[in-house]
Amino acid sequence: MPDRKPTRTNDDERTTLHALLQYCRVSFVRKLDGVDDATARRRLLPSDTTLLWITQHLAHAEHLWVTQRFAGRPDDAPPPADTLGAAIDVYRATWARTDAIVAASSLDEPCRNIDVEPNVNLRWVVAHLVEETARHAGHADILRELLDGATGR
Repeated sequence: MPDRKPTRTNDDERTTLHALLQYCRVSFVRKLDGVDDATARRRLLPSDTTLLWITQHLAHAEHLWVTQRFAGRPDDAPPPADTLGAAIDVYRATWARTDAIVAASSLDEPCRNIDVEPNVNLRWVVAHLVEETARHAGHADILRELLDGATGR
């Protein structure tokens, strides 16, 4: 898979954060190209870390941090998908909800329903999603290389 670098920008903070988050999201999903369900479930580590689990986890993390903790909405997330294709669809649908909430909110707004202290604002939440997604994209890159030798951003 060809290497793709993030788009460089001189835009404002919100646009920059979104561009980096979207780059990390797309990079992660690209690592799943050509992976079948059996491979997505294959465990190479003692933990539950598989390509399918990471996909489910990233969708859950965005929903938890933005929809529930920041926006204070109820936990109406769809159940974790049991196929890789369905999990990717859920993850992509989560992006749309996340992006709509972030676009309609100030980065300075605090979370409305946080269960830990201290509270954080939306800026921190989006930055956290960038680092969380990037970290798990790295995990996926290593798993993919171990599974079939595919590498690249």
